[in-house]
Amino acid sequence: MSLAELTTEKTAHDNELYFVPEGSIWPFVGCVALFSGLYGSALALNGLAIGKALMLIGVVMLFFMIVGWSRNVIRESEAGSYNDQVDRSFRWGMGWFIFSEVAFFGVLFGALFFVRIWGITWLSGSGHGVMTGSMIWPEFDGTWPTNGPTGVGGHFEAMEAWGLPAINTLLLLSSGVTLTWAHWGLKLGKRWQLLAGLMATVALGITFLFFQAAEYMHAYAEMNLTLHSGIYGSLFYMMTGFHGMHVLLGAIILSVVLGRSFAGHFDDHHHFAFEAAAWYWHFVDVVWLLLFVTIYIL
Repeated sequence: MSLAELTTEKTAHDNELYFVPEGSIWPFVGCVALFSGLYGSALALNGLAIGKALMLIGVVMLFFMIVGWSRNVIRESEAGSYNDQVDRSFRWGMGWFIFSEVAFFGVLFGALFFVRIWGITWLSGSGHGVMTGSMIWPEFDGTWPTNGPTGVGGHFEAMEAWGLPAINTLLLLSSGVTLTWAHWGLKLGKRWQLLAGLMATVALGITFLFFQAAEYMHAYAEMNLTLHSGIYGSLFYMMTGFHGMHVLLGAIILSVVLGRSFAGHFDDHHHFAFEAAAWYWHFVDVVWLLLFVTIYIL
């Protein structure tokens, strides 16, 4: 066997082990988009007019990068280019991505627990902060929710759990059920069940966002609960707002999966994109349950 034949055979064998994609411009576009967006944000925060333009350019470039790169990946997947090893790589990648999201929300929950368990008790004079309470803020009782020792956040009402938040909890729990139902439809080859379950899940997610927006408007207009309402207000909007952003992203991802399902993509063995979207959505559900308990009830 000639050297050329040996090289060809080795290349074919390597390709069976792992798919090597063609060169792509999208990673470079993504780097430029992130740099433009972050640099523009920094300039905008410092009052420079060009910052908003750079930030907008970065967002638009990032959007086109995501669309273009995803289209390439979908084409490669539908062409049968991915083998089991690539599938495992995708699963590991999605697993680590969700782990990073767990760490992100873990920091926010850590901030909430630190403030409630140590921060306000120290400022009120309990435990090791006895001198702080008696000498600096003797009238601060350290109750939760709080607007600070000096009332810096002004008067506000705390958010009640048994209204829109409870309805939103029911909506997200129901969306987890409809998504699981869609998954079983995919595994059993029932395309109608897959489509109906995905449409119901996306609709429930959009309804959740609508009710959350209504909750925010009511809090600002009627309860004087704003981002400036002390540590309670800032943590409330930061934690529920970031979660709402994840719900929006999850709804967009599921909408793409729904469109692909209408196009005839996925079967009972080849549907990792669906599974990845489902993992992400169930993670969002779990985070909301924790938020509902720690923010609204406790």
